[in-house]
Amino acid sequence: MKKLLIVYYSWSNGNTERIAKELQSVAGGDLLKIDTAVPYSGSYDEVVDQGQREVNRGYEPALKPLTVNPTDYDVIAVGTPTWWYTMAPAVKTFFHGQDFTGKTVIPFMTNGGWPGHVIKDMKKACPGAKTACEMQVQFDSNGGDHLETPESEIKAWAQSVKALL
Repeated sequence: MKKLLIVYYSWSNGNTERIAKELQSVAGGDLLKIDTAVPYSGSYDEVVDQGQREVNRGYEPALKPLTVNPTDYDVIAVGTPTWWYTMAPAVKTFFHGQDFTGKTVIPFMTNGGWPGHVIKDMKKACPGAKTACEMQVQFDSNGGDHLETPESEIKAWAQSVKALL
């Protein structure tokens, strides 16, 4: 049986964390939350503005040390919120700090109705990996935590990830 690691970054409402934990409840595996070494601070709008500036310049923030070694896993699910039509800068840092050669990467993302090119960018960020079971999960467009994607689709996705193991 293959070993699953579920890596995620979640900032404001915990939507990406919620999906990561749902995946773990169905497929099992270990959970790894990534965080920036310097936490974001300020109001929601201030952090959104900072995030836009970071995305626009391709910034990759330093991360807190990882508590597990991703090389010990065969299948790595990576989840991110959508930040200005792409992955959050912390997730970009994570991708560029790993060697995914021979791994299976499961890209998943949360968004408020504007999925952008997140999945495409995530696939491009893990050369040498096979990607499978990509998933886009939509929450309400007001930045809240109301799930728009049917729960049945999320459960079916989690089952398809479990089938890979």
